[in-house]
Amino acid sequence: MNNPIDRLDELSVFLAILDAGGLARAARMLRRSPASVTRSLAALEARAGARLAERTTRKLAPTEAGRRLADQARRVLADYETAVSVEASGPLRGRLALTAPLVFGRRHVSALVARFLVLHPGVSAELRLNDRNLDMIDEQLDVAVRVGALPDSSLVARKVGEVRSIVVAAPAYLERRGAPRTPEDLKTHEVITGVVRADALEWRFRSAEGREKLTRMTSRFTLTDVDAALNAVREGHGITRALSYQVADDLAAGRLVRLLAAWEPAALPVQLVTPTARLIPARVRAFLDHAAAELVALPVLAPAPK
Repeated sequence: MNNPIDRLDELSVFLAILDAGGLARAARMLRRSPASVTRSLAALEARAGARLAERTTRKLAPTEAGRRLADQARRVLADYETAVSVEASGPLRGRLALTAPLVFGRRHVSALVARFLVLHPGVSAELRLNDRNLDMIDEQLDVAVRVGALPDSSLVARKVGEVRSIVVAAPAYLERRGAPRTPEDLKTHEVITGVVRADALEWRFRSAEGREKLTRMTSRFTLTDVDAALNAVREGHGITRALSYQVADDLAAGRLVRLLAAWEPAALPVQLVTPTARLIPARVRAFLDHAAAELVALPVLAPAPK
C-alpha cells in the first residue's frame, strides 16, 4: 500500500477503532465490513512494527505505542482536512443523518434543518425524533441534539444553551389545591407524568445547601407523551415536571405557574454532538455551524434565572 491517501485512510480507521472501542463498532461507524477494518489495523501494525491495540474485558484499548501514534495521527489528519477544505469551494452534497428529542425536534430542529436544505440544494437529510439517546455509531448518525450531560466520552459536543427541569401547574389547580411549598408537599398533590420510565416518579431536587435529593412521587395520571401530559396540566388536573423549553410559552402567557424554583436541580446543557472517530465531512461542519448559530439565539435555551 504505497498510496499516501491509503496510509491516511489507515490512520483514520485506527482512530475510529479507538474512539468506537472496538472493531465491529468502528466498521459500523465507517460503513465498512469488519474484515476490512481488521485488515487495515493489521497493515498499520505491520508498518509501525508494534502492536497498537489490545482487547480488555470491556473494550479495545490502545497500547503505549498506539497512544503515541493516535496523538500524531489526529494532528496529521487535522492538517490534511484543513488543507483539503481550503480547496473545497464547490457546493455541499450528500446526506445528513440527524436525531433530536421529540418535542424539541418538532418545535425547533426540524425548521432549522429545512432552512439549511434551502441554503444547500445538494444536501438531503433524515431527522429522527426520539427521546431515547440513539447510539450514534450503531445508527450511523452524523449529528445529535442532546439535552443533559453526555455519559459517552467518545463523543464530541458543542454547547448551544441550557434548560431547567421545572415543576408547573395551572392557576385553576393551584386555586383548588394550593401550591406546594417544599418537594415533600408534592406527595399530597395530584401528580401527572408524561414519561413511562422506571425513574419517572423520582424527581430530583436541590436543597439550599446545594445537596441533591430524590423525592418519590405517586402519579395520579401517567401518559406516554409529554404534550398530552401538559394538556392535562393546562386543564387544571394536576402538577407535572417538564423541561423549561417545553413550557416557556405557557409560563409567559400565564397558562402555567412555575413552582418550587428554589429547589430546582442544576441546569442541563443542550449540545450538538458528533462522533469523533472520522473526519467530519464539509456538509456536517456546515450544518453544525448553521445549527449552533440558530440554537444559541433561541430565548428558550438562554441561561434562565432561578
